[in-house]
Amino acid sequence: MASGLGLTRPSDAERDRALAILREGAGTGRLSHDTFVRRMNFVLHAQSRRELAAATHDLPGREPRVIDWFRRLVDRIPRLTVTKRVQLPGLALPPPGSPTVRIGRGPGATLRIPHISVSRYHAELRHVDDGWLVRDLGSMNGTHLNGLRITTPTKVRPGDHLQFGAVPYLLTWTDNT
Repeated sequence: MASGLGLTRPSDAERDRALAILREGAGTGRLSHDTFVRRMNFVLHAQSRRELAAATHDLPGREPRVIDWFRRLVDRIPRLTVTKRVQLPGLALPPPGSPTVRIGRGPGATLRIPHISVSRYHAELRHVDDGWLVRDLGSMNGTHLNGLRITTPTKVRPGDHLQFGAVPYLLTWTDNT
């Protein structure tokens, strides 16, 4: 009788563990369907533990239940994201009575922003009555005020975050008196 571990006839539990490793290998794409079937038949007809080991030697073994449980638990915990505070460039609102400011990439823009996300004729800032309005001119990537895309002329004031396409600005006030 053979006394070596590799020559001992495998138990049903050992065959089940080897089959589970093969199923995991097929499920993760490490084994093709044909290779899985061939190795499964080999495991079912194995005469020794060494043959079981040969059928699964290139596949990672199953993790203990505690580790598997811990991984699933960690996957359920929401990820903490750290956002870096970015200093936005300032865009000074002209003094009252100033002409309309046209924003875009095109040659006729008062404020020219050479960025691919900015349309040639993107938006305009216009002084009306007691404040300023921003109006999107049908730009492809939109004009956003404080994170929301605007579709109609909207009042702006210093401290607002104004974004043309992907280019953000912090509105400030001009002290031209």
